[in-house]
Amino acid sequence: MSTNPSRVFVARLLGLDVFDPLGDKLGRLRDVVVLSRGQRGAPHAVGIVVEVPGKKRVFVPMTRLTSMDQSQIICTGLVNLRRFEQRGAEKLVVGELFDAKVQMVDGSGDAVVEDMAMDQQRNGDWLVSKLFVRQMGQRSRLRGLRRGNTQLIDWADAIPSAEYEPQGASQFVANHEDLKPADFADALQEMSDKRRVEVASELQDERLADVIQELPEEDQVSLLSALDNERAADVLEEMDPDDAADLLADLPSAKAEELLLLMEPEEAEDVRRLLQYDENTAGGLMTPVPVILPPEATVAEALAHVRSEELSPALASAIFIARPPLETPTGRFLGVVHIQQLLRSAPPELLGSIVDKNLQPVSDHASVSEISHIMASYNLNSLPVVNHAGRLVGAVTVDDLLDHLLPDDWRTHDDGAPIRKLRGRIG
Repeated sequence: MSTNPSRVFVARLLGLDVFDPLGDKLGRLRDVVVLSRGQRGAPHAVGIVVEVPGKKRVFVPMTRLTSMDQSQIICTGLVNLRRFEQRGAEKLVVGELFDAKVQMVDGSGDAVVEDMAMDQQRNGDWLVSKLFVRQMGQRSRLRGLRRGNTQLIDWADAIPSAEYEPQGASQFVANHEDLKPADFADALQEMSDKRRVEVASELQDERLADVIQELPEEDQVSLLSALDNERAADVLEEMDPDDAADLLADLPSAKAEELLLLMEPEEAEDVRRLLQYDENTAGGLMTPVPVILPPEATVAEALAHVRSEELSPALASAIFIARPPLETPTGRFLGVVHIQQLLRSAPPELLGSIVDKNLQPVSDHASVSEISHIMASYNLNSLPVVNHAGRLVGAVTVDDLLDHLLPDDWRTHDDGAPIRKLRGRIG
């Protein structure tokens, strides 16, 4: 696209490693922060957002970058490790400007921004000089650009639409499709409420459900409430029942009931059962859908079940053996077969012959402290939960327990680390 050696395209920078002068990796570039200069010209790039170890995103000013091209980025090594917070008129290129609508100055209609080019000036400043856009309007008389075609234009050749207008999110979603749900959730937390809803509208229900589960409770409620009821119910159906129950418990009771009525009856039934428990009990923590098989099932069948990509590692670590019915609440609970035992046994062997009957289940009303003691004492990834009749009603996993024990703000907690030199060095 360009022969300018000092020009970089933002989309090509995404995911690039950021290094200190000695070659030690700081993190990966996730966005670029720009500041509008109003009528004075193109936006000024003031810094980059870097994802450092621990999945925290920090701000690195452009003045601390010694080299930036389409292959790597090198900084001075002096970095403020406080979590990035957007200020004032700052804009995130990927988060807010990609997919934005602009009006073509030549009268050819509207276009959508798909990329931006930054040029380094003689004084060292970086300015957004070019826009890579896709035409939306009628054919341009001046440029011959038809609807759907793309073109690289000067910043001055387009007028940004009003901030309140809806902004597309297909480019943002495409650029972040490789992120794990927790990392995608981190990216959402840096956005305005308006932008979060726009991005959410672009995600598939299953992907959105996975991302919402990784957001702080307040943000979960805010985002779900912004969706229309039909979409919100579809997303809740894709969530793990325990996470869906936790989220509904934070909504007004009338709103929660309305969403439950819109959900598929079987999905809603699991969630309703969980809502009956106190949040500080095993019933309030558990998932009602662990892997459950009868004693007549074989090792081969069990291994086929735990290979499912939808299972978390904690749930895949154990098979719960019970008499029919196999949906919770099951028939009489018989015991557990651990993944290690499955791997050591012959495929045709029956689960009933290798079941561990020594692992005692906990009551659905057991306290968090009792659950913590048992799981820590026996190094368990999951713990069976039964009701008063001895029927299996679910399982508490180690991630369920950690989520409950950690502070409410653990997803956004900032240790306030000051500016420090990486490994004590400055480039």
